[in-house]
Amino acid sequence: MTAFLRILLAVGMACGVLAPVSRAVAVDARPLDIVFVNPGKTGEVYWDMVAQTMQAAGRKLDARVEVLTSERNYRTMQELGLGVVARTDKPDFLILSNEESAAVPILEAAEAAGVKTLLLSNTLIGNDAARLGAPRQILKTWLGDITTDLQTAGARMANALIGRARAEKWQSADGKIHILGIGGDEITPSSIARNAGLQLAVAAAPDVVVDRMLFANWTQSEAEQVTMNYLSWASRKGIRPAGIWAGNDPMALGAIKAASTAGLAPGEDIQVVGLNWSEDALRAIRAGRLLMTDGGHFLLGGWSIVLLRDYADGCDFAVASPHVEVKTSAITRANLASVGDLIKARAFDRIDFTRFRAKAGRCGQYDFSSDALISSLAPLEGTAD
Repeated sequence: MTAFLRILLAVGMACGVLAPVSRAVAVDARPLDIVFVNPGKTGEVYWDMVAQTMQAAGRKLDARVEVLTSERNYRTMQELGLGVVARTDKPDFLILSNEESAAVPILEAAEAAGVKTLLLSNTLIGNDAARLGAPRQILKTWLGDITTDLQTAGARMANALIGRARAEKWQSADGKIHILGIGGDEITPSSIARNAGLQLAVAAAPDVVVDRMLFANWTQSEAEQVTMNYLSWASRKGIRPAGIWAGNDPMALGAIKAASTAGLAPGEDIQVVGLNWSEDALRAIRAGRLLMTDGGHFLLGGWSIVLLRDYADGCDFAVASPHVEVKTSAITRANLASVGDLIKARAFDRIDFTRFRAKAGRCGQYDFSSDALISSLAPLEGTAD
C-alpha cells in the first residue's frame, strides 16, 4: 500500500499531524479581491469543483473570490474577462484558464490596465507562447501559471487499459489490443497533454493500436455518439475493442453508455478510463463499470489562492519558478473507499489551506501532494478528534 493510501485511510482518525508547518494569514494582512473567469458550464463538475476549492481557500486565507461563469462559450469568456479588466474598482488578481487559447486578449488588456493575472490549468502554447514569452517578460502583470502534469496522467490511464487488456487476453485476430481514444479537443493545452500521454504509452506498447482518436468537446453526449460510431465500425471490421481512453469523466461515462447500448458489458467485455475524480465516475468505479479516474486537479483552484496570498504578502512563488506544476493521482476500486466521502460531500472547508503556504525563507517551495492534502483535513463531523 502506498503512503498516499495509508494516509487516506487515516482520515477521520487524525487531523493535520503530518501537515507541513507554515504561515497563517497575518492579522494585519490586507484582504484580497480575486476574480475567476470560469470557462466551464454551470453544473459542470470539474469546473464547479475548481471554483469551490478557490472559495474554500479564500475563506481560510482572507480572500474574496468572485466566480464568473462563461458557460463553455469562449466569446463570453473573453467578454467577462475584458469586463473585469475595464472595471473602475479593479480586483487584486484575475485568474483565467487558456481554454481553446482564448485568454490571450484578456491577458493583453490586463497588462494595459495593470491587473495582475494568473493562468490556471491551461497556459500559453504555440504562437502565443512564442510571441509573448514567459510570464513577466513581455506581459509584466502575467504573474505565472499553475497546471497539472496531465501527460503523465494520460499515460497512466492508457497503461491501466493496456495492462487489464493483456491480463484478460483481449487481443483481436491480428494479435493487437485495439483502443479508442476520445479527447476533449485538439487545441486546449490540458487536452494536448492528456492526449500526448496516451500516445506515449501506446508508442511503448507494440501490441497496442489506437484505432481512432476522436474528439467530443468534453461532453458525455458527444462521447456517446463517437463511441457508438466506433463500435459499429469495429464490428464491421471484425475488431475486438479492448478499451476506451477518455480525456475526462463525462466522456468516459458517455462511452460506457454507448458500450452498454452496443451489447457490451463495461468492466467485463471492455474497459473504460476517465479523468476528473467526479462523483459520477466514483459510482461507476464502485459498480465495476469504470476502471479508473485520474485527477485531483480541481484542487488547482485552492492552490492558486495559496500562491496569490503568498505573493500579496511578499513571498513570490516565482522565486522558484513562475510555472507551478502539480501531480495528479488515480482512483480505482482499491482506494475508492478512502476518498469517496471527501469528493461526494465537496467539503473543501475541511482543508486547512493555511498549512500549504510557503515557509519563511522558502518562497516558491510548495508541497501540494496528495499526502500533504489528506493530512491537512479536519475530521468529518461526527468522527473522533
